[in-house]
Amino acid sequence: MIRIKSPSRLHLTLIDMNASYGRIDGGVGISLDYPHVVISAEKSSEIVVSGESVLRERMELAARKLLPEGEGISISIEEDMFTHVGLGSGTQAALSAAAAVNELYDLGKSVRELAIEVGRGGTSGIGVASFESGGFIIDGGHRFSDKGSFSPSSASRADPAPVLFREDFPDWEIVLAIPDTQGAHDSKEVDVFQQACPVPLNEVQEISHLILMKMMPAILEKDIQAFGYAVNHIQNLGFKKCEVDIQLQAVRDVIALMQDSGASGAGMSSFGPAVYGIVENSEDAAYLMEDVQELLDKSIGGSVVMTKANNSGAEIKEV
Repeated sequence: MIRIKSPSRLHLTLIDMNASYGRIDGGVGISLDYPHVVISAEKSSEIVVSGESVLRERMELAARKLLPEGEGISISIEEDMFTHVGLGSGTQAALSAAAAVNELYDLGKSVRELAIEVGRGGTSGIGVASFESGGFIIDGGHRFSDKGSFSPSSASRADPAPVLFREDFPDWEIVLAIPDTQGAHDSKEVDVFQQACPVPLNEVQEISHLILMKMMPAILEKDIQAFGYAVNHIQNLGFKKCEVDIQLQAVRDVIALMQDSGASGAGMSSFGPAVYGIVENSEDAAYLMEDVQELLDKSIGGSVVMTKANNSGAEIKEV
């Protein structure tokens, strides 16, 4: 039997949703230690996925795509994560099941090959890279000629994007708020891409400049103030601004509270509603958590946790 624990991820922003240079997407993200997906798996004569989780069907479909003909697998979901909140649960569920088959049946496939098999990474490569290696990640998107349209991963058949930059994320605290609602997904997500894209080229240029000359150096130099400045600024640019603008006011209020009350930088992950704040120490993070929880309790409801980056990727071991 094997046990797999896979990280969630923050998707900070898509980079180029203009495509004037012939590429689209590109992404920036941080792998998270918690929340995570944990499964145990062993060979079986049939395909069984057990556990109280909405991710069961996704895992079963992924396993079917990898299993040798006539073989089966028994997967038990021990821990799962929130779905449709911007933390990448779908990719982690599919890759966890695929990796279980890969290990048990000695298929010898790489994480990227598994992602292609199960159809993940068609817009953002952050979730796939988080499973593979963790850390702070920037991916290079896709050729527009290969992808053919502005679309989310759920509606794209493109291969996972190449990783351009990967570095351990500093030992900063991450306050994670999960408002009691869901982000755009499925057809609504497709509609947002069609309505918002292409975004203005000057905003793509500003995002690219900010990432290259502010965010990346801040990671290497462990400069939380510079990193926070970049995170805050990104919320008002390009496709990220579109993602934030469609949120309920309560979600936007959480972002503003974090930015004004202790976080060096705060923003929304992917299509939300998950909001993250980067904080230098656990004491300040605890105070921020109290303020955010109080705001959620008075408005939309939800939960707040303190977490850190995952700098190693998925954990796969025999038990």
